[in-house]
Amino acid sequence: MDKLVELLALSSTAELIAVAMAIAYVLLAIRQSLWCWPAAIISASIYTVLFFQGRLYMETLLQVFYVVMAVYGYWSWRYSSAAQSAQTEQLPIGRKSWQWHLQWGLVLLPLSLAIAWLLQRYTDADFAYLDSITTVFSFFATFLVARKLLENWLYWIVIDLLYVGLFWFKGFHATAVLFAIYTIMAIVGYLKWRQALQSQPTHKTTVSMETVAE
Repeated sequence: MDKLVELLALSSTAELIAVAMAIAYVLLAIRQSLWCWPAAIISASIYTVLFFQGRLYMETLLQVFYVVMAVYGYWSWRYSSAAQSAQTEQLPIGRKSWQWHLQWGLVLLPLSLAIAWLLQRYTDADFAYLDSITTVFSFFATFLVARKLLENWLYWIVIDLLYVGLFWFKGFHATAVLFAIYTIMAIVGYLKWRQALQSQPTHKTTVSMETVAE
């Protein structure tokens, strides 16, 4: 425990701020609060700089994507046609079949491996394969959050566990601890959203499912 505290003390102020905002983002997302998206913008903006300095180029690209998706996520939750059709203040929770997710997995995994091969061959990127797989699937999981699909939390459970190892070995110790916390929070998020989905009127769930692009 003392060793962990010592390592966290070595983390930069910028990293600690990014960690705090990232935790705020997940907590607010679990509560389905629109304020999760501004927190995401702050955290992702800081991490863009930190990961570029750490030569995690796919993670850098991912953070830029997070900023863009945070803007889209806010709009989607608040102003999308699904939210308006459901006559609620926010987009209702939806879900997809396992076949739909399998189809996407068969596209995303080969894409991840191809990107990793290119990074390993043409750049000085560290942990190219792990970096690419986590990044590509994080892109996808973030889109699922923005569209408020329940299964996003299942993706994050796996992704966050992989990130714990990646960031610890890269020296981002505070961030590694963050993703360990994220893993637990993703489990809680899944349970909370599943409960909320089950309590939604049937017509709201239907609207949410039908308006997500197939």
